[in-house]
Amino acid sequence: MERRTIGAATLEVGAVGLGCMPMSWGYSTSRQRGDESLRTVHRALDLGMTLLDTADMYGPFTNELLVGRVLKERRAEAFVSTKVGLLVGEQHIVANGRPGYVKRACDASLRRLQTDVIDLYQLHRADPEVPVEETWGAMADLVRAGKVRALGLCAVGVRGGRRTGTRRYDGTIRQLERVQQVFPVSAVEAELSVWSPQALDALLPWCAARGVGFLAAMPLGNGFLTGTLTPGEGFEPDDLRARHPRFTAEMMAANQPIVAGLRRVAHRHGDAVTPAQVALSWVLSQGPHVIPVPGAKQRRWVAENAAASVLRLTPEDLTELAELPAAQGSWD
Repeated sequence: MERRTIGAATLEVGAVGLGCMPMSWGYSTSRQRGDESLRTVHRALDLGMTLLDTADMYGPFTNELLVGRVLKERRAEAFVSTKVGLLVGEQHIVANGRPGYVKRACDASLRRLQTDVIDLYQLHRADPEVPVEETWGAMADLVRAGKVRALGLCAVGVRGGRRTGTRRYDGTIRQLERVQQVFPVSAVEAELSVWSPQALDALLPWCAARGVGFLAAMPLGNGFLTGTLTPGEGFEPDDLRARHPRFTAEMMAANQPIVAGLRRVAHRHGDAVTPAQVALSWVLSQGPHVIPVPGAKQRRWVAENAAASVLRLTPEDLTELAELPAAQGSWD
């Protein structure tokens, strides 16, 4: 697989990464299988998908434990990214950016991951009660202590149109400008896909201009862009999509033209090419510093995602995809 670099530290990873969250959290619990998840992570490494993206809140904690079982055997082959800054309660999630907590959380993540160093440590969310410079300073101390190799920040967007004249990631860019004064940012993780391209407006150019890697979260639109979801099929109550405004039966039906466009492009490249691969190739085409991190919990999806790294979209393909209708959600 093609290799890409993250940040000025030139940390190398496979061009397509593996989002490990669905194996333990966020999606239908009844479809989670521990043994299959382990085999999936191993398969990803076999295929050159070296970036394994997890977080202490996924589970919570169980996702890091799962990844740690693989790292115990194959640490040298993997680039591990995990996150800090969010605590999961019974019915809520809260931010915690206190420096002492960040350092304790890192030690706990290292134990669960069965490693002595985290390749990329990301701030999941800034704590509104703690200046982000203080949180980032504690994370920088972890780099100096040799527990972490590089730092990243997860972007938080506001829904378009909520505030007139405000771009979706303006707040994140302000945070990045602040923490960059404390310690270099190596990567930013934010949603980017054919149906959520807002990061192209300002956030992606900000990263490109500064040599910052961009980890594209949800590049398959939470599964919608694979073309395998049926409108009206419904989701289990614990599935995040059950409350997502683009996943009502009405909106899934309204957004089918996007999937149809991906299918048309895929068909031009051969019967074996899938809409998901076109969607991932579109993300890869946005710049050499962009690494899509699709979530997967089965080996067959990992193999399909990895194959997208060799698909090259033509200028005509990209033009057609750019002209697809904007995604609709129940807020629209």
